[in-house]
Amino acid sequence: MPTADHDVAGDLVVTRDVVLPAASLHWRFSRAGGPGGQGVNTTDSRVELSVDLHQAPLREVVRERLLDRLGPRLHDGVLTVVAADDRAQRRNRRAARDRLAALLRDALAPDPPSRRPTAPSRAARRRRLESKRRQGAVKALRRRPTGE
Repeated sequence: MPTADHDVAGDLVVTRDVVLPAASLHWRFSRAGGPGGQGVNTTDSRVELSVDLHQAPLREVVRERLLDRLGPRLHDGVLTVVAADDRAQRRNRRAARDRLAALLRDALAPDPPSRRPTAPSRAARRRRLESKRRQGAVKALRRRPTGE
């Protein structure tokens, strides 16, 4: 769900049911390295977007799932994404919003179905052993003949 151009500072729509209000998003800007010519030393184009999951107005079930799934990425319950790909701060802001929404969306996604353990069929075992025999025969032909 890309963000509209005018909505760089509005509420962050993660899913239909989860929307983070703009007040719970914390922005930080700094100078980015990399390309940019003379403007690189004067513009604060690097963007950090943070959200405190403990303080964000979320349903408790959603909060617990996010904290559990994003645990290694959090610092004191705060999730931060950085965008410094572009020379323009506005495009970096949009990229940071999109990255944050995608991270949260992935964390809220349901678990994949668990794998049911299965055993190889009798035919599959037979094919595997036959393949091993053929490969062994090929390698046997490569050996130096025994001298009598």
